[in-house]
Amino acid sequence: MKALGKILGLIFLGLLLIIVALGFALTHLFDPNDYKDEIRQLVREKASVELTLNGDIGWSLFPWLGLELTDASVASLDTPDHPFANLRLLGLSVRVLPLLRKEVQMSDIRIDGLNLDLQRDDKGNSNWNNVGKPLQTAQSDTPATSTPTDSSESGNDETATSSQNLKLDIDSLIVNGARISYQDAQKGDQFSAESIQITTGAITEGNPVPVKISAFFGSNKPLLRARSELQGELRFDRALKRYQLEDAKLSGEISGDPFNGQTLTYSAQGQLLIDQAAQVAEWNGLKLSANQLRALGELKVRDLSSAPKLSGGLSIAPLNLREFLATIGQKLPPLNDDKTLSKFELTTRLSGSDKSLSLDELKLTLDDSHFTGDVGVADFTKQALRVKLKGDQFDLDRYLPAKTKESQKAKSARSAEVKDSIAKAGESGSTPLPNAPTEHAWSATDIVPLNTLRKLDAQLDLSLGQLTVDKQTLNDVALKAQAQQGLITLQDVRGKLGSGDVAVKGSLDARPDAALMSLQTTLKNVAVEPFLKKPDQPSPVKGNLNLQADLTTQGNNQKSWVEALNGTANFSLDNGMLVGANLEQQLCRGIATLNRKSLSNEARAKDTPFETLQGSLNIHNGVANNPDLKARIPGLSVAGNGLLDVRTLGLDYHIGITIEGDRREMPDPACQVNERYVGIAWPVRCRGPLEMGGKACRLDQEGLGKVAAKLAGNKISEKLEEKLGDKVSPELKDAIKGLFR
Repeated sequence: MKALGKILGLIFLGLLLIIVALGFALTHLFDPNDYKDEIRQLVREKASVELTLNGDIGWSLFPWLGLELTDASVASLDTPDHPFANLRLLGLSVRVLPLLRKEVQMSDIRIDGLNLDLQRDDKGNSNWNNVGKPLQTAQSDTPATSTPTDSSESGNDETATSSQNLKLDIDSLIVNGARISYQDAQKGDQFSAESIQITTGAITEGNPVPVKISAFFGSNKPLLRARSELQGELRFDRALKRYQLEDAKLSGEISGDPFNGQTLTYSAQGQLLIDQAAQVAEWNGLKLSANQLRALGELKVRDLSSAPKLSGGLSIAPLNLREFLATIGQKLPPLNDDKTLSKFELTTRLSGSDKSLSLDELKLTLDDSHFTGDVGVADFTKQALRVKLKGDQFDLDRYLPAKTKESQKAKSARSAEVKDSIAKAGESGSTPLPNAPTEHAWSATDIVPLNTLRKLDAQLDLSLGQLTVDKQTLNDVALKAQAQQGLITLQDVRGKLGSGDVAVKGSLDARPDAALMSLQTTLKNVAVEPFLKKPDQPSPVKGNLNLQADLTTQGNNQKSWVEALNGTANFSLDNGMLVGANLEQQLCRGIATLNRKSLSNEARAKDTPFETLQGSLNIHNGVANNPDLKARIPGLSVAGNGLLDVRTLGLDYHIGITIEGDRREMPDPACQVNERYVGIAWPVRCRGPLEMGGKACRLDQEGLGKVAAKLAGNKISEKLEEKLGDKVSPELKDAIKGLFR
């Protein structure tokens, strides 16, 4: 037996020596460079690739099966003179004997100077057309299709199983100076990745593999330049289809047109896992940073190959959003408050799919405002926005663009014009009325972004404890609105304004070239003074307004809206006051004129209180007709009619003031009320800029002449009654009185 063992040992030793000798002979006597033409032809037939080998092919057979290529290029058969891949050096080697045990033991894999130049022409044809297909299939006009048979599927499964059973053991992978560029002449797109460096440690299945990848990226649409680096420890199990990147860290910088000369420095860390068997991908311990922004979170995606579903969480630490936006080149327009956006904080749960994303259980802090609720995009392709938020307070005025110098100059000029008109009118109301209302006060600049609204798909449900708009504070605000295919519907807006209530409904149809709008408004017991007063000018009217309005208009700017304004409204203003309108003084002046006396007291600025002011409006193309204006003033009743021109913010009213017999002491003896003045409608004309308020009203001299004639006729009738007595018949007496009247 010992002899037999020695013999077998000698035989195996002899076979090993023969194999070594054959390997030596093949590597020294057989030169693959002599077969470059055959290799190129074989590659053409099997892969439809034009392979050019300018350098030598180096190889070894035993104990390492080694290959080294230098100065090689690859082109499509359609464009053989324009290679899409160039390679300066490729070197790899595999131990021969471990292959017999289904083990792949490799030394360092080294790739130097790889250059991929991928291009599409203006017709959409690429320079890598048909690469990888057999020559006959590539040259066929109609690509051959076939249904895999059960045996082929079984063969593929066996091949996959066999490859998974191979054990990998690679010393390292090194890629130096690789470059990838892509150009699309049809779309004008360009992309590049340069100076690509890849280095790994020993690659062994089941063990952590140190990995480091770095590159420089660039694109032209938009113009961007970036540097990025990824490092971590890769662990994989091909049998379980499980891949992990532990202690992953992605970092880099990016700049370009979107950043307006600024640079974004970013990093992302965490533990990454892809489990193909369980169809799960996870990013745990997520840490994000982008300049000053800091965030923590976790992400999980299920059902990778069918319908991916996202879940997770995200928390953004308190951030000065204004400063952050400045560091990435996003310049904010001047706002009314330059201290806004100084505090931003967000915490939320994430859920979504490949078509949607939702921020659930959202907690958002913006300056002094706090919000909770849900925000999401129901469909990315339709840009379907869904918002349901509840907040404590929000001051919208702080976030609106500040007035430009031009608008402030125009406003100042108009204010000066109004003040001049008021000054000319005089507190006594004795100067002539202006002949025409003031200039247009409405902008012709388009406001409605029609194209954006036509694409908008949104649902908004917002409730706020307090909302400030145009310096007015609304409490307990509830707003519901939706937008679908260009039709924006304001379903309900409710809130409390002071001691009053506000309710609004409406719609905006952005589908026509000129947007169509409708608005239904209900106001109950709302104080009007805060809306009408200005920093340099008090409110011309005070009181609590009740309003029912149904309005329509069209257009894309203020001017067109006002000029196309139509609808109806009913209003009443209770417990009010005409500020700076001394109707009592005006009336006293008229009575003094009829009494043929002069006022002993100078005119004093005095308000006119009233119990109620009510009427209805019929609005046609920006002009409101008010046929039934009525007011109740202690001791007086007021009735009138007129026009309110919204286009020019001017008014023109004829008003009759009737004394109802109030015997209170008048401010001047010259205008002492006589019994015969009771029941007379004293005429007042109000005409001029709306800003003048009650100061645009004064006694109508023409109408006063008619009153004087009437009073004179009444006086003569009284004298005739005394003289004639019962001397003439009643018929003749009435005829004579009528003649004098």
